[in-house]
Parts: sequence; structure tokens; C-alpha cells
Amino acid sequence: MYVVLLGTIIISINSCNKEDDEINSGLGTITGIVTDGTDQPISGVTVTVSGVNEADLSATSGEDGKYTVENVSLKTHTVTFSKTGWSTISVTVTAEKFDANNVATANATLVNASAKITGTILDAKNNDAPLSDVTVSAGTAGSVTSGSDGKFVIENLTVDDYTVTFTKANYVTITKEVAVSDFVDGVASLDIKMGGTELLRGLTADDLLTADKWYYNEYRGGRNADAYPRWDWACNYMSTLDFQGAWQEQNEGSTLQIRNSEEEQENPADLNVFDSFVYGSKLITEDNKILSLRVRTHDADETNPAYFGVQVIDLAAAQPSAVKVGENRTYGSGDYADFEFDLSEYAGKEVIIAIGIYRQSTGDYWKQLVLRAIRFADRKVENWDWLPGTEVIEGWKLTLETVRSTMPHTKNSFSGISPVSGNRDNYVDAYRAWRAVAHVAAEWSFVPLKKDPEVFPSEGYLIKTRNTPDVDTKVPEAYLYAKFAIASGSNQLTLNTRNFSSNYTYFKLTAIEDDGKVTHIAPVSNTATEAEVAEDGCWKFKHEDGGANNPEGYAAFVYDLSQFNGKDVTLVIGVYNGAADTGENKLVFHSIDLN
Repeated sequence: MYVVLLGTIIISINSCNKEDDEINSGLGTITGIVTDGTDQPISGVTVTVSGVNEADLSATSGEDGKYTVENVSLKTHTVTFSKTGWSTISVTVTAEKFDANNVATANATLVNASAKITGTILDAKNNDAPLSDVTVSAGTAGSVTSGSDGKFVIENLTVDDYTVTFTKANYVTITKEVAVSDFVDGVASLDIKMGGTELLRGLTADDLLTADKWYYNEYRGGRNADAYPRWDWACNYMSTLDFQGAWQEQNEGSTLQIRNSEEEQENPADLNVFDSFVYGSKLITEDNKILSLRVRTHDADETNPAYFGVQVIDLAAAQPSAVKVGENRTYGSGDYADFEFDLSEYAGKEVIIAIGIYRQSTGDYWKQLVLRAIRFADRKVENWDWLPGTEVIEGWKLTLETVRSTMPHTKNSFSGISPVSGNRDNYVDAYRAWRAVAHVAAEWSFVPLKKDPEVFPSEGYLIKTRNTPDVDTKVPEAYLYAKFAIASGSNQLTLNTRNFSSNYTYFKLTAIEDDGKVTHIAPVSNTATEAEVAEDGCWKFKHEDGGANNPEGYAAFVYDLSQFNGKDVTLVIGVYNGAADTGENKLVFHSIDLN
């Protein structure tokens, strides 16, 4: 019985192995159809069938999108679909997916990806000759290498935001941001130079040519309402500036920190190169030649202070370099203090201004420099004071010196819609998102004379009045201002706005010339539900339509600025308490356009 049973088992095992061998040794077919997102067939797609330890097999889809790959082993395979201008995708076909006729079906839907990033890389070390063998990476979108002509192309992209990195041995690595708006007809161009001298940590002269502009003379940080409303969290937009290294927005201010991870603790001490910093391009004049910093520190005291300072780079110099303004400063206290830096030698020039903290020693060295205010004037500014000078309009706190030294804006279109929402305890990501959409609160300067704004409503950024019996159509509750070079093609301003409830909102557009001449401008047309002229150049209106998903619903107020052609003019849009005890009357900014 034992012998018979053993023989039966052996026969059974041999029979099973034989059946498996017959299945695995057979050949089958993989077939399918390739379509786009609208179920239209895509021809010319290369279909590659790959298996473990097997040679690849391939076919090409026809006009009907169909393909067939024969002589495929009845095992697990990866089927890859690729065509220039379309996303490459892969699907898996297992042995179980082959039917009784040894046929498996693998369909695919491809996404159009005809966009590309292209450009030329030049060698700053070699008289701007083309630079080859640079690794150009767009993250998960892929990497390429520049050719002998310095050119590169990253293809098969969707129109999206990308971070592109350029790397080559013995060259400073360069990182560039490509935004959706940079694609024109599906192509984003990115020409760069590598090999330039590093002027600020990680930044060459080529990088600094595109530095953010510091149009205005005051930037505030922090979340503490030390002098409401002007120093309230909703009015402090310093975190929209370009910070490098380690930094954080805290209650006390925008905080520059020493990079101090376990690995970074081995970084050498260097009192000439900032460890972390904030920077921008600023026009220096006699009216704003003194830079004042209002700061405090964390993790520092008088015996072990934080080291910080200001560096200036004149990109127009024959050999640009980072020049310290005076000596390094030190401070170690939780109390605010005001420091001044004299920029007089740069008057008449637009230069790069960098404010940073230095690593004073190697090892576990942790210091934080809190920036509460960055202010430019013709003298030192202290405490929570307004910028000094002669007021253009009494009560506005906007001085003639500020008007003259405000830089003309290079953009003409601005949004009031925040791509990311936020609140008082978590707003940094939202504020930073403003940088990509030319948000009005990041690109114009906000002055809350009497009332803070509402920052993140879905209808758009808004400024408003208090619920007060004090009627005033001469001094606004709050306003935004920016300077523009008015000329043909940019001498018509359109404000798309709305308000709420049955009360009127009072507002006006004011133009201030560099000599101090003030003109209140009436709209030439509007589409508001109700609108009419009011006192002192104000207009009052009612219009409750419009929202983030209803841009057509807003009222459009159109202004003719052609009387200022050929002039730099500071434009001010303010909200006024035109009627007593009527609540918070609001002026919503959906968009501002000069065209």
C-alpha cells in the first residue's frame, strides 16, 4: 500500500508539473487600444512589453489606436505606452489576465503633455561660452543633459509649476522656478549662466538680476498687535519677501535663524557670509538713504549675542561684490531695539540689499534674529513710529519723501484672491502663495490708519471702515498705494470690486505726483448696481455680486489716467467712513488692472 500510494503521489506531482510547464511554456498575445481623455484614438504610440529576464517586445498603435504584441510568454509583464508630446504610462499584465485563447487586453489613456522647458546654459567662467554636460532636473518630470551648444529641452510636460535645478561639478548649483504663467504656447524658456561668483549664499550675479523689488520704504513682520491696527498680524506682510536659509514667521516678527541641524552644526563659522538672510532690489535716494531695523533676539544674551548685518551688492559695478554696510552688529535681548545703516554712498542707484544673520561658531550654535520692521527714510526710524517727513495730505501719514522714493511698479495686473487660505495662527503659506499671483496685498503697500483688513475671504482681499459716528471723507480708514509709470497702454485703471449689505461703501482713487500734487480721480464708467459721486472726491456704491467662482459678477470702476502720461504717479485706493454708525463698510479687491 505504501509503494502504491507513493507512486500515485509521484505521478500526481509529475502530472501537475507537466501542466504548469505547458501553461508557462505557451505563448500569447497582448492587445488593446490607446486613447486620449476624450476617448479619441491615439496613433503612433510605442507599446513596449517587458518581462523579467526576457527581451522586450514592441508594437505601434495604428490610426484606430489599436496595437497587438504577439509571442508574449504567459507570465507577468509591464506594458509601457510612450509618445512624444504625451505622458508615458505603464500597466501590469499578470498571467491570470490571459484568457482561454491566451489573449490579454491592456488599454491605456494618455494625457497630453506637449509642453516643454527649453533654454541655453552659458559658462560665466569661460567668456559665456556654451556649457555642456549640465544636469538639468525638473524633479519627477525628468532630467536631461545640456549638449555641446549649451542647449537643453525637457519634454513631455504638462503646463504646471516646476522647480528646475542645474548641476555640474565645480559649479555653483542653480535653482530656478518656472510658473504656469511662464509657458507661452506650451514652451517655457530658461536661459542661465553658471560659474559666476557666489555673491550671497547660493546666489550669483545672474540670480540677483531677477531679485524681487522692494518698491516701498517699510516692511513689517510678526503677529503681535503692538500698536493696532498698524502692527496687527493682518497688516504685516514681510513674509512675502524672498528669504533664504532658515527662517520662520513668529509672533514677534519674521525670524532669521542659524541653520543648525545635526549635519549643519559642522558648518564653519563665517562672519562674512550670511547663514540666513532676506534680500531684494532697492532704489536708494536722498529720501530713503538710512535703513533702520527694528529687531529682537531669541537664544541670545549680552554675553552670547546674535551677529547680524546688512550687505549691499551693486550689480552695475565692474566686479560686483557683497559689501558690508559698516561693521557687523551684535544684539542679545528679548526687547526690541532699533539699528541704523547708512546707504548714502548708493544714492541714485538700484542695488541689492541683504539683511542677514551670521554663524559665529561651529558646532551647536543656535541663534534667532527677529525682524519686526525694515524701514527706509532720510533719518533713523525708531519704536512703532510712522515714516518721518512731510505729509502729502494731512492725516494720511504718507510723506512726500516716501512718494518720491517709492519705486515704479513693473507689473500692471494684480489679484485680490488668495490661492491658499489662512488665519492668524497659520498664514505664512497663504502669504507666500501671494508671490505667484501678484496679490494686491503683496504688491501694493497697505496702510491701516484706523482699521485692519480682512485678508482671506473668498470674495477677495478687502479693506473696511469701523462702526463709528466719526464721518470723514478726507482721511481714509485704510488704503493701498503703489507707484506706476503712466503711458499709452497703461493709462487706464480698472478696479473690479463689490461690497455687502444695504449700506454704501465710500472710496476714492487718488493720484499723487512726485512734486506732491494731489488729484482725486472720478471713474469714467462703472457697472455697479448703484454708484454716485459723494463728498471730497469720494464715490459711494452698492454692489453685492461677485465671488471667487463668479469673476463676471463684480462691479468694474474704470479710470482714465492719460492726464499723467509720461509721469511717475503714486496711486492710492482708500476706503472712507462716509456715513455714521453704519457698521464695517467694505471695499473688496477682486483685481486691479492697468491697461
